[in-house]
Amino acid sequence: MDILKLFRKSKSSSAAPASNTIVLPSSGESPLALTLAENRKWVEQQLANCSDICYLPRYFGADLQYGALVVYCDSLINDKELIFLKDVLQDLVFQEAGFDAANIDLKSLISFVENHGVSSGNVTIIDQLPIAVQNILLGQVVIFFDQWNKALGFNALTLETRQISEPSNEPVVRGPQEATVESLRINLGLLRNRLRSANFKIEKFFASGETKTEIAIGYLDGFVNPKTLTEFKKRFDKAIQEEILEVAYIEELIEDSTYSPFPQYRHTERTDTAVAALLDGKIIVITCGSPSIMICPGLFIEFFQSSEDYYIRSLYSSLIRLLRVTAFIMALTLPSLYIAISTFHSELIPTVLLLAILDTREGIPFPAFIEALLMEFFFEIMREAGIRLPKPVGSAVSIVGALVIGQAAIEAKIASPIMVIIVALTGIASFSLPNYNMAISLRILRFPLMILAATIGGFGFMIGFLFIFLHLVSLRSLGQHYLTPWAPLKMSQLKDGIIRAPLKFLLRSPRNRHRPNSYKK
Repeated sequence: MDILKLFRKSKSSSAAPASNTIVLPSSGESPLALTLAENRKWVEQQLANCSDICYLPRYFGADLQYGALVVYCDSLINDKELIFLKDVLQDLVFQEAGFDAANIDLKSLISFVENHGVSSGNVTIIDQLPIAVQNILLGQVVIFFDQWNKALGFNALTLETRQISEPSNEPVVRGPQEATVESLRINLGLLRNRLRSANFKIEKFFASGETKTEIAIGYLDGFVNPKTLTEFKKRFDKAIQEEILEVAYIEELIEDSTYSPFPQYRHTERTDTAVAALLDGKIIVITCGSPSIMICPGLFIEFFQSSEDYYIRSLYSSLIRLLRVTAFIMALTLPSLYIAISTFHSELIPTVLLLAILDTREGIPFPAFIEALLMEFFFEIMREAGIRLPKPVGSAVSIVGALVIGQAAIEAKIASPIMVIIVALTGIASFSLPNYNMAISLRILRFPLMILAATIGGFGFMIGFLFIFLHLVSLRSLGQHYLTPWAPLKMSQLKDGIIRAPLKFLLRSPRNRHRPNSYKK
């Protein structure tokens, strides 16, 4: 029997008569009305001037005496067939043995849905009008029935999304080559595929305001510190009361020190990095529409680590981590050290090297500080231009621009060759860090150190370096010490610090700082 014959788009005569006087519910508690006309009027009022909202009247029953209204957002749903009402009737006919399809009545339909549900997709029963409107905007097909103060919502979101590809911001030579995308469901599936544990808990929320962004937090029960989780949820509950467009909004709303130049949470687009963080007792945050996963809390040493460190031998990974720490120190201190030594402490430079530097600076009209400031300024402009330009031309423009401007500055006697070398080494060292946010903090701190070095030389440099160290010692991330495991000293965690111990030692005492079930007490 063809169930499609049991309902039609419209009656042969006219649509169901509407009441002349329609009382709209208030904006607070707004239960669905019994009449279809009232519900439609309220939905149309809330979604006025929304041209992508579609209203499809349907009728069913022996004489098509029962009315229904299918409402959906055309820009969120690609399935134009919309056979959900057919599925409801189909279930009813097949469920009730010997049921006469031609005599379907509304009472039987309501009883069936409330007692048995619907087999087509994920369906929800809606009893509030604001929830119905919200579900429509979330990509559901909502079906209202006349003489029933409830509605059915079917998940039908079919937005196109970017395909899973290699991570563009965190490339590795060895290891997985899959990156997260803008779909929250796909990202959670990728994480579930890697961490098939019942202890992996995922909680979903919706941000307040107009965005209604879907947000998911994840943690590994028994691994995460309960105090850290409680503190995170306390801050998170306040943060989602604001408009949230991307996970970076949550980062700024829950961080301990807003004005600190150092990042207090990590971001990744690699699923293996996120799963390793979960095993490490971390909390992850993912938002719909963003491919970035936020990991919190973030400690200072973790910004020098990469997932590839665990896919190569410990000797190589330890050497690479030492190189990253050296690059961090170079990117932070190299220009200021050169300014301090060449301006105030030239006696520390060997005579032959000093004569070479003086020879290259002959004819330069600016002191070392102004010279370094100009070159750093030009370098930062070229760095930003390389990021904003299209990929096919961005790298070429950056390389050619650096060569041309550097050579032209030397020939024009604006900068000396040694200064061009120092600025270039500083930039290359900042690119060696695996985390982009940490590299940004170096760009901020470099200039105050240069000013202090140009003012009182080495003493100014040491004062600036001391203030940075004091700030790092006092900084917290979700209440945890930023310099852990050095301050306070935790010997058990030094196995996976700057030097990575062999995996046989890490696996016996896993990377996670909290053993499984250690907090289930």
